[in-house]
Parts: sequence; structure tokens; C-alpha cells
Amino acid sequence: MKGAVFPAAASGERAGRSSSSLAAVLRTKGVGSVMVGLVVLALLLGARRWVDIDAVSSSLLGNTASIGAGQRRRHHSNSTAPLVHIPFTCGNATSPQQPKCPAAPAPPPPSTTLQVPGGPAPPSCPDYFRYIHDDLWPWRGAGITREAVERARRHAYFRLVVVGGRAYVETYQRAYQTRDVFTQWGILQLIRRYPGRVPDLDIMFACDDPGQVRAADFPSPSEAPPVFRYSKDASTLDIVFPDWSFWGWPEVGIRPWTQMLEEVARENERVRWPERQPYAYWKGAPSRYRIRHELMRCNASNGQEWNARLFSQDWRHAVRNGFKDSSIPKQCLYRYKIYIEGNAWSVSEKYIMACDSPVLFVTTLFQDILSRGLVAGKHYWPINREHICKSIKFAVDWGNEHPAQARLIGEQGSRFMREEMSMDYVYDYMLHLLTEYAKLLRYKPTVPEKAVEICTESMACPARGLHRECMMDSMERHVAGFDPCTLPPPFTEEEAKEIADRETEVLRNVEKMEG
Repeated sequence: MKGAVFPAAASGERAGRSSSSLAAVLRTKGVGSVMVGLVVLALLLGARRWVDIDAVSSSLLGNTASIGAGQRRRHHSNSTAPLVHIPFTCGNATSPQQPKCPAAPAPPPPSTTLQVPGGPAPPSCPDYFRYIHDDLWPWRGAGITREAVERARRHAYFRLVVVGGRAYVETYQRAYQTRDVFTQWGILQLIRRYPGRVPDLDIMFACDDPGQVRAADFPSPSEAPPVFRYSKDASTLDIVFPDWSFWGWPEVGIRPWTQMLEEVARENERVRWPERQPYAYWKGAPSRYRIRHELMRCNASNGQEWNARLFSQDWRHAVRNGFKDSSIPKQCLYRYKIYIEGNAWSVSEKYIMACDSPVLFVTTLFQDILSRGLVAGKHYWPINREHICKSIKFAVDWGNEHPAQARLIGEQGSRFMREEMSMDYVYDYMLHLLTEYAKLLRYKPTVPEKAVEICTESMACPARGLHRECMMDSMERHVAGFDPCTLPPPFTEEEAKEIADRETEVLRNVEKMEG
């Protein structure tokens, strides 16, 4: 699976758009910010090799901390508007019949929302929302026809249609575990959260990992079939959507994202960063992925210390053991965490980033909604995939010699996860993406003949065990009494170039430092 971030040349087919050079680079919170972070500043100084960093750290660190606190993005969900409860019932527990889907929740009256005439506008969404424009760029001119959507069927696991606030699904193939189930569940919760705001839709969704719609296969990008999936790279035209595990991954004992953030935060308080083991940690399944096999060679062996502690995950044993040795919060015991791709991006990315430990991010071309918002040197330390062990050893040695700066990277990465990647913003991202997509449809969506209606009741009531628990824990129980954040505009060519140049220079100077 994937996780992703770094610069790649834009394809010729996409060079004409203003954000083309952003297809594989990350985005800061603002191009004109006074300071991206102490570490970014130092990385851009490059050749000094940190010789005099301590001489300036005290004044700059304090300044950076205050700027970071001032820039914290607080979602408007702290509204004082009265909550509008959404009924939920499974009816008679002894009835063998499937619960019927109720009418869609009614939108809240205008008086309960924050947006009132003459009142303050909702805050702007985080900058990674701007990639919504990037993903939908191929169809901006010609729009999306029914024929184009139906050509996407060969990639899709299911087709989801929303008509009049009600959702219908036609299944083409079963996804691995319950990826499809919890993706559909997430869309249903969006409809509950923002009733009346989710437009009529017709989408094809692929639940596998790498992007499949190759830009090179479509001289005219508008002819490409629109396919939603969890990740992509610069050579593909797939539309990136939040992954299923935000609502839970019961097969591996992972709870919904909000709960996981709370559990990780408690563990961060229990074992503070200075008391953690001074090594880089990774645990995962290395089989079938060459890059992960390369990583496993970085374990201490034959008298060579690479500053890494790496463990192979046996998921069958983990299931039998009740995931006692696979607790995500309990993995926040090392000063550094390693993120590395698998088949494409990896779901582990967000959990690794939340530990308050600097993330050593092995460079990759894969992108998901999270990685597009990360900044090298601010939210993570880049690791060269061509010499992983050497790069990890240098990063850990440097961090242990400069604990204040290293700790700052960990804190900024975790803060991004808590504040910029909260469920408030995950839902807003979904709403804006689906709204912008719906604007491009050149036809009125209708319910396919073989589709069946799905709703919160039809999915949660028959569920059992941890599947049911994840659904109940992630269920939206109240209509949002506030407006979503405001979608920012696409990147300009100047912004795209500045972002790409900055990322390239950070990577180049890390390589110089490693020698």
C-alpha cells in the first residue's frame, strides 16, 4: 500500500494546467509564511551541516513555536448552535427482516448554522484541499458523460449513486476485507452529517491500491474514465478519496480515526519523547514488497548498527493473539518512526504520524490526501530510498544530537494529524470533492437497475462484533450545525513552482548532509 510525497515530473499531457508540477509534491500551510519551521530553514542552509545550529536554535525555536500555535487551524465545529439529533434504530431485534432505510435527515434550519447574513464566513480549508482541483482537472472543459463513467466499470469494485439524498450501490466485485463496506459507510455518514448538501452523484470506486488510469493512455485527458480510489501517482488520473480506515479497520483491530487519535494522545503523554528508545521503529508486513525487504536489512546485524529496530508483522498470529502485540498506541515507544510504502500508499501512514515522534519518511511517488499536505523538514524527515540504511542512521544520529529540533518535527507532524486531518476536515474534503465532481456531470444521475439502497440502518444493524462496534463508534448522530470550511482556489503556476523548488532543495541538502 502507499503513503507518499515527493517531486516527480509532470506528464506532458498535464503540463498546461497551473498545478501540474504539484502532482507529486507536498504543500505547506501558506507559500508566503514567515517560517515553514526551524528545520526547513536549516535544511535550506544545507552546506553548513548543522555546525552552528545550536547557536541560533534558542531564538528561532521560540519564534517557531509561537507561530505554529498561532497558525493552528480550528474547525468551526465548536458551534454553539443546538444539536439536531438523527434517529437511529434497528427496530425489533427478533425480526428477520432487513431494516428499512428511513427518509434522509432534513437539513438544519438556517438559524442553527454559523453562516448568517453579515456574519463571518467559514474558515478556509487546509491547503491540501486544493488538490481537489488538480484531480478533477482532466474533465474541467468537456465535463463527465454517463458513457465515461460506465467505461470506468472495468476498474471499479462498486458504483455508488446518490439521488435525492439517498444512496444506492451496485457491486461488481468484493474488495479485500471490508474496504468497500467502510468506504460506503463513510459516505453515508457524510450524508447524515450534511443532509441536503451532498449532490446527486454517480461514481465508480476502486478499492485496490495503486492508480490504474494511466494519463499516457489518453491523449485527450477528458476521455479518461473518472475512477475514485485511495491513492495515485503522477502518471495516473485517478481521483483520490479518504481511505476506509478512517471509520475503522476491524480485521486488524483498528478503531475509527477519532478514537485512535485519542488513544495515541494518551500514550504520548504517558511516555514523553525524551524517555523513548533512541532508535527508529517500524513494524509491518515486508513480504512481496522489494522496498520493504531493503528496509529490513537495516536491522542491527554483524556488528553494524543502523539505529533501526524493525519487526515483521504476522497478521495471522496477531488475529489469534487478539492484536495484543499490535497495538498502535503502544508503538509510540521509540523516538523515531519509519514510514515506507508497500504495494502503494499505506494506511499505516496516519498512525505513524500521530506519535509525536519524528517520522522518517522513505521517499515515494504515491499520493493520498494526507501526504499531499506534508512538508519535508517540517512534518517529517525525508529518507533516501536508494540508500535507506545510511539515511536512517544519519537521521537518528542527528536527531539525538539535536533533540529540540528533532522533537519539533515530531510535534508538528502530530499536530498536522490532529488539526489538519481531523474527521471534521475528512468530511469536508469528501463534501467538497463530491460537490465539485457533481458539477462536472453532463447528465442527471439515476439509480442503476441492479443497485440496492444502502443506509446507516441497513449496514449497521446486521453487522456483528468489531464490525458493528466500528460502525456504532463512527456513526454521525447529529446534523452539523455549521457550514463546511471554504474550498481554496487551485494552485497558481508561481505557487506550484515555489513548492516544487523548495521540496527539491530540501531533499538535495539532506543528501549533502548525509555525505
